[in-house]
Amino acid sequence: MDVVPIRSALLSVSDKTGLVTFATALAGRGVRLLSTGGTARALREAGLDVTDVSEVTGHPEILDGRVKTLHPKIHGGLLGLREDDEHRRQMAAHGIEPIDLLVVNLYPFEARVASGAGFAECIENIDIGGPAMVRAACKNHEAVTVVTDPAQYERVTAELATHGGTTLATRRRLALEAYASTGAYDAAITAWLSSQVEDTAPLPQLPLGGRLRQALRYGENPHQQAAFYVSDPTVPGVGAAVQVQGKELGYNNIADTDAAWNCVAEFPEPACVIVKHANPCGAALGKSPLDAYRKALASDPTSAFGGIVAFNRPIDAAAAEAVTEIFTEVVIAPGADDAAKAVFARKKNLRLLLTPGMPAPDRPRRTFRSVDGGFLIQDEDISPIASTTLTQATRRAPTEAERADLLFAFTIAKHVKSNAIVLAKDRATVGIGGGQTSRVDAAKIAVERARAGGNAHGCVVASDAFFPFPDGLLIAIEGGAVAAIQPGGSVKDAEVIAAADGAGIAMVTTGMRHFRH
Repeated sequence: MDVVPIRSALLSVSDKTGLVTFATALAGRGVRLLSTGGTARALREAGLDVTDVSEVTGHPEILDGRVKTLHPKIHGGLLGLREDDEHRRQMAAHGIEPIDLLVVNLYPFEARVASGAGFAECIENIDIGGPAMVRAACKNHEAVTVVTDPAQYERVTAELATHGGTTLATRRRLALEAYASTGAYDAAITAWLSSQVEDTAPLPQLPLGGRLRQALRYGENPHQQAAFYVSDPTVPGVGAAVQVQGKELGYNNIADTDAAWNCVAEFPEPACVIVKHANPCGAALGKSPLDAYRKALASDPTSAFGGIVAFNRPIDAAAAEAVTEIFTEVVIAPGADDAAKAVFARKKNLRLLLTPGMPAPDRPRRTFRSVDGGFLIQDEDISPIASTTLTQATRRAPTEAERADLLFAFTIAKHVKSNAIVLAKDRATVGIGGGQTSRVDAAKIAVERARAGGNAHGCVVASDAFFPFPDGLLIAIEGGAVAAIQPGGSVKDAEVIAAADGAGIAMVTTGMRHFRH
């Protein structure tokens, strides 16, 4: 069957956006409306003639509404094959009438979880009948049209107006979208229930879900198709951000902005992080957003051109003026005052993203990476290093100021692609070398950038993993480093520590590495 007319429709929705308009259009074409609960009430209040599902099934809703559509007369009406003689005979024998259109959106489970609802309330908002009907209608999409989102109403009414029914192509696409919606719904339930279970062993199967935020013009390169999906819009960050102005975000913009945001969110003090190609090129703590930005920019002003700037404090006009002095792709922050917005508005292509606050520093978060035939999943690297957990490796202990810089540098190194070397001074980066196949090369790049900025002398050096040999450390020392922080654990630790002692610098180890591949 290609074009299938719609003679009967079952509507049962939690989101009633556009419901009355859509149902009125159906009724105007002579479609019989079946409904349940609040949906039926809303339609009657709009003056539409509605048949309760309980009248069709001959059975009332029971168990506080837990059971109302789970009945052969409903599922038979959705699943019965119209062209199958035996199906038609059985449907007639049992008084089952075909249902041509199913309009269902599911209980707002994710909204209840986001609101902080208790366990029992969340359980009650797990929809059972809705997904069962949706899956039944999808299976029989050769004959049944299934609508799961108010955004699809116009598509269906347009087909009815043009063809007098829905086309197979449309029914198949709607079935695909419906299966995706129930899959995402189950993924949300899985994620929530996982947070309620103490057993952290990997699940034998893992569903993933998200809602399309926007189709992107292309991916990393123009020949790649891409899209942006949001799995939890309540978490402050790129997924929850409102774009105040600027060009449409691209794939690389979103990825780089997320990298900057996650780095700046590490710090309780006012901070600014500048990212270029997924790597921090400047980061600093300051007395204000302006102070932090100026210090971060000084780390590598050349790389900052065309970069992403992230703040962990609302932006004022002074900070906005400084940011707009050079070309900047994206600015993200937990707010901006009207004066700052007016400054940014002068740069019409600059994308300004504002988020609802800052995320909790210890928020559970997972990262995903695709491989051929599957994907890798891991916990986000959010484990903090505290001053009290550092182990003094050299004869000289770091001063308090050096210790603060070491912790800052090691935190930034967590967000730099391996191999990562970070030089910092006064809690601001002065040189970053990352993404190198050799730790020695990473050290050379960091020192070169620190020397270019005139800030190398008296800095500290952080390495994301142990120094396998003294050479990389010696390059940093020759470049002006007076203290070092590294995980330790190399078979050459003794030689590395001896080199540090020989140069009179302080070194501490963390026992924790921060590879970022």
